[in-house]
Amino acid sequence: MADEKLEVKYGLPEKVIFCKKCVISNQRPASSVEFKHILNSTHKTMNIDQDGICDACRFAEKKEQINWQEREKELIILLDKYRKNDGSYDCVVAGSGGKDSAMSAHLLKYKYGMNPLTVTWPPILYTDYGYENFKNWIEVGGFDNVTFKPNGRVMKLLTRLSIENLLHPFQTFILGQKNLPPKVALKYGISLVFYGENEAEYGNPIADNKTSLRSKAFYTAENLDELSLGGVSVKDLILKHGLKKADIVPFLPADYKEIEKSNIEVRYLGYYVKWTPQESYYYAVEHTGFKARPFRSQGTYSKYSSIDDKIDDLHYYTTFIKFGIGRATYDASQEIRNKHLTREEGLALVKKFDGEFPDRYFNEVMNYLGIKPEKFLELCDQFRSPHLWEKVGSEWKLRYTVNKDGTDD
Repeated sequence: MADEKLEVKYGLPEKVIFCKKCVISNQRPASSVEFKHILNSTHKTMNIDQDGICDACRFAEKKEQINWQEREKELIILLDKYRKNDGSYDCVVAGSGGKDSAMSAHLLKYKYGMNPLTVTWPPILYTDYGYENFKNWIEVGGFDNVTFKPNGRVMKLLTRLSIENLLHPFQTFILGQKNLPPKVALKYGISLVFYGENEAEYGNPIADNKTSLRSKAFYTAENLDELSLGGVSVKDLILKHGLKKADIVPFLPADYKEIEKSNIEVRYLGYYVKWTPQESYYYAVEHTGFKARPFRSQGTYSKYSSIDDKIDDLHYYTTFIKFGIGRATYDASQEIRNKHLTREEGLALVKKFDGEFPDRYFNEVMNYLGIKPEKFLELCDQFRSPHLWEKVGSEWKLRYTVNKDGTDD
């Protein structure tokens, strides 16, 4: 069976290779700031080099060699360039009040003396503790905030279509989260926008680790007809789903020409500050009243990462279905890189938790989106790539696992 030519979906590598340092595989899609890459179901994937080490682990090694005092000097020069003394906002900080945005905003305001405007594209369905963390971020941390709540009917439709066509519950949230802050910066005449950790932390190619995100690829394609949302062309969203252009615009990036004209710079604070998720958590607890979940997240062992939205757990389950990579793999890989876990401990955690079905909020999410639970399960089977999965009796099993207990290992 291992020699049989099997269909490979999503442009994934045909051969499954696991990193020798962490527990991630080369099937992991490398998220991209490029609009079309976010929208489409075909992605660049994690690179694992000839020594068997993934880009994220190489980046972790590189972080240990960086002179962070020099990086801080670079940050201060940048901040001084945009610092205002008239009481107006001098930077935008994107976030939801999770551990990373909480630390970003707090550092910029209280350590570096900036006056940030925090900007939030809220979750599709807040968890109780996620909403409390958001409120604490603003009230305990002490920040001004602009929250943009998109049209609920449109958000539901696009999220449902994203699941039905891409098995991607998070697409609408990702688009809003990425695209809103530069738009707000334009509205308020602010020239500096910060996101938190650099995406190279999670496996984007090291070559993509830029200090600035002000590139044309980050912004809207010139021809709206070339774009799609939820796996449906903008044209069909208008003609077949009854949407108007005005319904779609909130999900699109800012106009590149306007960004250029306003000289807006978009930066990762994680380029200047050494980013460690566990330390971000401790910092947020101390300074903004952040609280972890009262229970572990389904599909993993952790309690404090990506906990704002009831759809979070479902999103990570769909990455397990499409790419064979569940939430425990993501979490353990990052903690191995940060030397909080050994690889052996990571292997055990992946074996125990990866692929656990997220039933805690499942029915509520399906009801909210108007999807029958059995329909979602059918979609999961349709989106499994044959080169990753084999059906043994009535049960689907991975062909290859990091623990080497797959059907083809």
